[in-house]
Amino acid sequence: MAYVPIALILAGMTAYTVLAGADFGAGLWTLLTSDPDIRDHCRHAMGPVWEANHVWLIFVLVVCWTGYPVAFGSLVSTLSAPLLIAGIGIIFRGAAYALRGATGPSRLASYMLGTGSLIAPFALACAVGGIAQGRVPVGNAAGNLLTSWLNPGSVLVGVLAVAFSGFLAAVYLAADAVRFTPHAPGDGNGKQGREMAGAFRTRALYAGLVSGLLALAGLLVMHSSLDLLRVPAVFLVGLSAAAGLATLALCWFRHFALARLTAAGAVAAVVVGWTTAQSPYLLPGLTVSQAASGHSVLVALLIAVICGAVVLVPSLGLLFTLYLRGRLGTPEHPVEGGSAAGVARHASSPPRVRARTAAAVAGLAGGSGLLVFTDAGWEHILGTVLLVICAVSAFLLASPSDG
Repeated sequence: MAYVPIALILAGMTAYTVLAGADFGAGLWTLLTSDPDIRDHCRHAMGPVWEANHVWLIFVLVVCWTGYPVAFGSLVSTLSAPLLIAGIGIIFRGAAYALRGATGPSRLASYMLGTGSLIAPFALACAVGGIAQGRVPVGNAAGNLLTSWLNPGSVLVGVLAVAFSGFLAAVYLAADAVRFTPHAPGDGNGKQGREMAGAFRTRALYAGLVSGLLALAGLLVMHSSLDLLRVPAVFLVGLSAAAGLATLALCWFRHFALARLTAAGAVAAVVVGWTTAQSPYLLPGLTVSQAASGHSVLVALLIAVICGAVVLVPSLGLLFTLYLRGRLGTPEHPVEGGSAAGVARHASSPPRVRARTAAAVAGLAGGSGLLVFTDAGWEHILGTVLLVICAVSAFLLASPSDG
């Protein structure tokens, strides 16, 4: 029973990496392009699923703190900084996306969406890199709050996660472009559909090559920390490499539907390979069996997960089925005059924009610093207030209305 929660955590992490990772990648591509059609295509692709995919992150956290409470306390206390940064990135990303859909196009909202999609996977992967390197000891904040996740190995894992996200998103979006193209009449098989698919095909090929090189560098860096020569781990590493090469070949020959499967398999194999290489330890000196909760707690957890899966799995299956069949709405249509009016209002009042930007940056920096690096109650209250100021300022910046 001790290994049941770790199996559930592994399944949740794999689903989150493959699904939410592609969402982060779509947001990243909106940041790296000036083409409005590509941006609209990315936002449309995220539309039905960008909130649903975060259920896997919540699932992983709940199972971890229930099944392995000592390990969970050690992880979130030592890695509080990257987890906070990732949470802020997810919130900013979601707020910017929602505001963009409700108020029309806004350049600031697009930048917030892309930036949030960049820092969230980077911070989460830096935390994973710290765990993989054994930099999170057992105990409440027993590890270094900075170097546990901000070190060369962890940064490399963070950059790899961003590259993986861009790679997954480009493959998925290329496949999606074949059947759907924003602002194009008829089906997605016309000229504009082929051009959109070609644009993401190019992105997928480049992102795949970068991801492969970063993964190879990661193997060299992590070799001293993880036993990658174990039979399960080395097999999964080889499987990931083979699936990645297959994805590049399929994209080259424009077989995007199959490329979706191989791309997901390549990334999933990396996640599973990491856990098998680290087994049987969760943290240095703490095995899975030692960290597990009591038998009655594990049984109750398993029953709760089964009951939840009865509702969750069919619901998500229906959501993705309807979306992949193109039966969930039409492309988002910007509010008439939204973008131009919003940009004009912001351009006409630069002092107000600068003040809101300064408030957002100061609130984020001050609030994060006080919550992570101080202990007094009043300092935590002040840090919370500063983060609220940051959120309000960012909300006002993202909206094209001066309201």
